[in-house]
Amino acid sequence: MVLKKSTKKVSRKKSVKKTVVKVKAPELKIPEPESPQVESKISVEPVQALTASFVTPSVTPQPESVNNSRLVVDERVLPDSNLPTEYVEGILDIANEGSGLLRPAFAQSDKDVYISASQIRRFNLRVGDKIGGQARRPKENERYWGLLKVELVNGDPVEELKDRPDYDNLVVIYPDAQIKLATGKEPLTTRVIDLIAPIGFGQRGLVVSPPKAGKTWLIKDIIAGIAKNYSEAPSHKSPTHHSYGDGASTETQGPKGAVPLEASKKRSGVHLMAVLIGERPEEVTDISRHMKGVTEGHGEVAASNFDEAPYDQTRVGELALERAKRLVEKGKNVVLLLDSITRMARAYNLALPTSGRTLTGGFDPVALFPAKKFFGAARKIENAGSLTIIGTCLVDTGSRMDDLIYEEFKGTGNMELHLVRKLAERRVFPAIDVSRSGTRQEELLYAKDTIQKIVTLRRGLETFSDDERTETLLERLKKTETNEEFLDNLKTV
Repeated sequence: MVLKKSTKKVSRKKSVKKTVVKVKAPELKIPEPESPQVESKISVEPVQALTASFVTPSVTPQPESVNNSRLVVDERVLPDSNLPTEYVEGILDIANEGSGLLRPAFAQSDKDVYISASQIRRFNLRVGDKIGGQARRPKENERYWGLLKVELVNGDPVEELKDRPDYDNLVVIYPDAQIKLATGKEPLTTRVIDLIAPIGFGQRGLVVSPPKAGKTWLIKDIIAGIAKNYSEAPSHKSPTHHSYGDGASTETQGPKGAVPLEASKKRSGVHLMAVLIGERPEEVTDISRHMKGVTEGHGEVAASNFDEAPYDQTRVGELALERAKRLVEKGKNVVLLLDSITRMARAYNLALPTSGRTLTGGFDPVALFPAKKFFGAARKIENAGSLTIIGTCLVDTGSRMDDLIYEEFKGTGNMELHLVRKLAERRVFPAIDVSRSGTRQEELLYAKDTIQKIVTLRRGLETFSDDERTETLLERLKKTETNEEFLDNLKTV
């Protein structure tokens, strides 16, 4: 049985070998590519005609009133087809990345203009510089206009921009020249301030006021008095180029880069600025129109309403302060009215990260530093310009936080003006507390003969009660035309 099994296997193998057939693969012939004659079959005339329609289009000009940057091509509007430029101005605000934005109104808006970091480094621009130049419209996927060329920096041509002094390195002295606010018989507010709490160039003044005591009217009277007595000439019509001490003698030059004293005396104009933080919108409009009217458009208003974000409120104030510093570095006298320090400190309390420490009323002590830095920037520069800051501080509001802010700022100023709610309720304006108001080192602001008369006035007012003191002074002032006439009559008292 074994032999039969093996023979069957062999026979199977042989049968398999016989069925194998060798198949030879056929040769595949790949056709060669034909010569590129297809391109010649395509007509180029439509493409040339399409290109010609964009190179030399049938342009339909817009009316003269419309900007030339918008052209109509074949019934389609092509913006920025020839990259037109327009002259723009704004205050420089530099971001952390090095680039910046020109803000026409200090606050963020859709009219901001982008400026590259290379231009900022090339011209050594600083935060607060007022830049003017040619800008183009935003392209696709762009949000802001783009500044192409810097032409003016703080009113001077960029070619004449030289090394500028650093504001923090300038020599600070006591205010030694008075800013006279009185403009005539009325308003009595400015006359009382000149007699009781005089303001000097570089003064750091604090107006302490309860609600509804006439604080806004006081600010408007100060603005009107300075604008009339120290009118500012327009810088764009008659620009004044300063040598920053290059051509001055060593006896009068002072700090490196500062404008000599003789040059600052010839420049009698004062640049007015109003910084409104957390104010009501109607008050912002009122003060803005008042500033524009009395200064003929030369004054500046940086405002932030109370309904805006705390960071936006603080940034508006910081940018306005840097703008004032750049003008002082140039040798100008700047007067900045801040309304109010209390609301600025409250905004910093919400905008800054918490430190974990809390004072009375839920106030973080870290928020005091930037507000004090703002108020402490006021100073009189030796042989140069000055920055005068008059800030308002709210009291008797029922808030313990406001009382804390006042206590922290009480000793930082060198001039204080107190308003009284009782006088305002009796319709006695200006409601100034004569006994509590005053100026440090006031003998530097008055002439020698005037100081003796001021001392006589103070002694005479102290003989009256608190309720009668201010009313008596106002009644006497109404009988005279000027403060000089009023002081001369004190000799017979």
